[in-house]
Amino acid sequence: MKMLNIHAAKTQLSGILTDIERRGVRYVICRDGQPVADLVPHRPINRMVPNKKLGAIRMKFAPDEDLSPRDWPTAER
Repeated sequence: MKMLNIHAAKTQLSGILTDIERRGVRYVICRDGQPVADLVPHRPINRMVPNKKLGAIRMKFAPDEDLSPRDWPTAER
């Protein structure tokens, strides 16, 4: 991880981005010697992959249908 002050980050931004892109280098941008921000390689969002088996599930009832009192267990009525 390399540390840069704000002025260096502004004047060398193109080269810094190339370094990050090609070599995966991480940078910390500092103001008055204190870390303010990290420049790190971008990682694509890991989206969940749909499970094809879930699409095959068929319900024998409509989940949004109201239940009649006789459909409830006796203890719950």
